[in-house]
Amino acid sequence: MLLQKAFDQLKKIYPEMIDIRRDLHMHPEISFQEKRTAKLIAKYLEDLGLEVKTKVGGNGVVGRLKGGRPGKTIALRADFDALLVPDEKDVSYKSRVPGVSHACGHDIHTGALLGVAKVLSDVKKELPGEVVFLHQHAEEMAPGGAKSMVEDGCLDGVDEVYGAHVEVNFPIGTVAVNDGYVQASSDAFDITINGKGGHAAEPHRSKDPVAIGSHLVVDLQNIVSRRVDPLHPALVTVGAFNSGDAHNVIPDKAYLKGTVRTYDQEIRKQVENELKLICEKTGEKHGVTIDVTYDRGYISLYNHPDPTAYIKKLSTEIVGEEKVLVKPPDMGGEDFAYYVDAVPGTFFWVGGGNSEIDAVYPHHHPKFDVDEESMLLIGKVFISAVLNQS
Repeated sequence: MLLQKAFDQLKKIYPEMIDIRRDLHMHPEISFQEKRTAKLIAKYLEDLGLEVKTKVGGNGVVGRLKGGRPGKTIALRADFDALLVPDEKDVSYKSRVPGVSHACGHDIHTGALLGVAKVLSDVKKELPGEVVFLHQHAEEMAPGGAKSMVEDGCLDGVDEVYGAHVEVNFPIGTVAVNDGYVQASSDAFDITINGKGGHAAEPHRSKDPVAIGSHLVVDLQNIVSRRVDPLHPALVTVGAFNSGDAHNVIPDKAYLKGTVRTYDQEIRKQVENELKLICEKTGEKHGVTIDVTYDRGYISLYNHPDPTAYIKKLSTEIVGEEKVLVKPPDMGGEDFAYYVDAVPGTFFWVGGGNSEIDAVYPHHHPKFDVDEESMLLIGKVFISAVLNQS
């Protein structure tokens, strides 16, 4: 049986996948600076005999493998950028780059997908259709790499697209799925309150940006609680409020930074408009000007029902029904959203948590690590998605 043959081969090359993952872990590169990583991926795919395109939408790498039988063109995606987070683990493969680490598991994703490429290239005569391997840069930093890769044609001719993320909150050996909106659009705002400074003992001669900003922080929360339909998830979070540095001085300016998260794109527009309106009217009320910069980040991630059901079915066949979980929607952002906005597909999660090896720390934590066997499960689901197509 072709599928079992592929699974056996994946297990056989598992040590090679570990070597790749650990090499990447020791040499992490942050978003938009992934030169070494992209070069390593491209060479690996070229050595397999794939058609390889580099510098796709920036530092992206795309490999194409044409099978010997008719079938769909299926794209599989792995991201490969790291984070500005120090590596505080006591392991042999600890990051050698000060202040930078793979604290989110993108090295796991890359190791898994390269393993899949090797396995499928070994059976290309029996392979249905074509497989497109999307190795994406800059998932962690807006504007991200997915959007520019799609614009650069990485999905040309693709029928379906699938992506996976290792998840330390799920135990090793599990797969989590869900359809519909599963992650939010992520926007950022910067607000500058142009007040009038003065002596703290004479507040009537000033226009206090700290007091004005305090009103603003409270009023912005009314957007979600009183303006947005409660059946549509949304949040407005002020993450920074900076002004002044003295006890007895009213400063000239105050600065606020924050994020807006929504699923529905009409709600997204509404929240942006309401935020700008509140700032404008608050400025008029207090006799100051308030400048707003609003930057739209990733769009919300929508998992298509049929591809999600397909991955759920395949995962159940691999790990059993009791180990296929439901991933609750959250307000995090993920630029895989641009792929499924262009073609049908789904994004799923594979458990990597294991307390026996201290793989318990959350994503983006300095001690983050996962069970490397998660690469095998990611690989099995990807391989099944390609070989079981109807």
